[in-house]
Amino acid sequence: MQKKTWKWIGIVVLVLIIIAIVITFKVYNDVRETVDAIYTPISENEEDRVSDKRDDPIDISEEKHPFSALILGVDERENDSGRSDTMIILTVNPTLGTTKMLSIPRDTYTEIIGKNMKDKINHAYAFGGMEMSVNTVEELLEIPIDYVAKVNMEGFQEIVDFVGGITVSNEFAFSSGSHSFAEGPINLNGEQALAYVRMRYDDPNGDFGRQNRQKQVIQEVLKKGVSVNSVLNYGTALDILKNNVAINVTFDEIQDIRKNYANSFNTIEQMYMINGEGTRINGIYYYIPNETELSEIQQTLQEHLELK
Repeated sequence: MQKKTWKWIGIVVLVLIIIAIVITFKVYNDVRETVDAIYTPISENEEDRVSDKRDDPIDISEEKHPFSALILGVDERENDSGRSDTMIILTVNPTLGTTKMLSIPRDTYTEIIGKNMKDKINHAYAFGGMEMSVNTVEELLEIPIDYVAKVNMEGFQEIVDFVGGITVSNEFAFSSGSHSFAEGPINLNGEQALAYVRMRYDDPNGDFGRQNRQKQVIQEVLKKGVSVNSVLNYGTALDILKNNVAINVTFDEIQDIRKNYANSFNTIEQMYMINGEGTRINGIYYYIPNETELSEIQQTLQEHLELK
């Protein structure tokens, strides 16, 4: 091959490398800008906030302490303060390389911290937003909540549509609103997926069945979310985040979590509150946790966070 040809090949390779660097830099800046936009402190002194369930602040950069996070799937509609339709607790331990995931039944009857009353735990968000939700969950589980993320459930359907829809395996046929879902493998667009995860009254497993469908849909979204098409359209994904997500995690903290805790998300251990009982108080349905089970859950999470 002539030297001139090699020269042009070298120039093309150099240009491609420069383009790759520019694109990477732009993606980095766009992601940072998005995280800055959705960053939402849950208290006035967020930087100094340390849960009273901890003696000292956690260090995820150097010491790599275990941490916890609360994920709130919030049903916010026009002229409505909203309620946390979904409440999921994550405890992440990098030494063990594991994450524990607990779904809290939305009708759980507990003390609403800051309201001086007992009510359904999902009402904490309506009364006091992310901060009251965090304080209430901390009191129920006797663990600190280090991070919190709020996801608007109405925007959830945008995410499903963004990845091109999903396929799930439905355990039994049912209807939800104007949508009907056959038993077996079914394809769902965003609107259908939202109806699929919201149904609970016709589920023989009640709220626990709904939690399993939520997990099923989230897993399928994650699988399709890493596709080439999704990566190339990352700008659309960032727009969806800006419109539907709020977190009290900074960009630098996200970088630390990605670097120091990635192996912890490979093994996710599911936990459930299933031994309680439903009852009606003044005609309203509540889920009363089983005290023995709750105590065991508290101890397991405390140990996973290395608090005892």
